[in-house]
Amino acid sequence: MGNSILARAEHKWFIKRRIKRLKNKTPSIIANNCNGGVMAHDLGLPFNSPLVNAGMYAPYYIRFLSNIEHYFAQPLVRIEDDKDGWFTAQCDDIQILLGHTKTYEEAVENWERRKKRFDPDNMYVIFCDKMNCTYEIIKAFDALPYPHKVIFTHKPYPEFKSAFYIRGFEEQEEVGVLSDWKPGFFKRRWLDQFDSVAFLNGDIYHFSGK
Repeated sequence: MGNSILARAEHKWFIKRRIKRLKNKTPSIIANNCNGGVMAHDLGLPFNSPLVNAGMYAPYYIRFLSNIEHYFAQPLVRIEDDKDGWFTAQCDDIQILLGHTKTYEEAVENWERRKKRFDPDNMYVIFCDKMNCTYEIIKAFDALPYPHKVIFTHKPYPEFKSAFYIRGFEEQEEVGVLSDWKPGFFKRRWLDQFDSVAFLNGDIYHFSGK
């Protein structure tokens, strides 16, 4: 990752150009890991989703997406098997990982506060082929009736309209941490291969093959 003054300045210019193009200033970004929160943060957007700084393993996430309203209405019950700095909560028949807070109580406060901001009519759904994701789960995600959705994959899946191929993880079984910085002079996240502004503006409808 470039750390020079020039590289940092270029990155600020890169972000400013994206923000200037952004028309949708209040999206509710749903994601099963940090990609949604990082996307919102980089674009200076409010956190209008409880899934900022929260996550789910793929089998739970696809179940959650099948009935979001139901799961948002359920209480969170802490499970005493916190993993890697994440608090684990039971929400009906799924588990949710809550993180980036010092206490579980603070994480639940964030969940409840941001849940009130959630706008189902301005919802953008993000997924990726990790956290126990399978081909069948990708297929189920692609079939969900959401107009704005994308799944980041480590290889092309031209059969799925919502799949976006992130280059650089072909030798792995899944994408890496997309919020990490790529090697090279220019400061870019792996996630920056995806035009998040076009997505949030509703301009992209088919990703496969790009």
